[in-house]
Amino acid sequence: MNSPMPTHAQRRWPRWLRRGPMEIAACVVITAGLVMMLQPLAMVLYTWSFVTTLFGTLLFMVVSKFPE
Repeated sequence: MNSPMPTHAQRRWPRWLRRGPMEIAACVVITAGLVMMLQPLAMVLYTWSFVTTLFGTLLFMVVSKFPE
């Protein structure tokens, strides 16, 4: 038998825009923000660390609503 037709959401979303890859990208952004916050060398990285971590967190919250 043939497999069932994909749902409407699965047909519309490209593979790279699905939840799995985008959640990994959001986690990488959050990790980068934390590394920027904890490094002792460059003040400019420390300055942007909170914004980076916040952006990654917001991205994760939005991406968690994407289809699998």
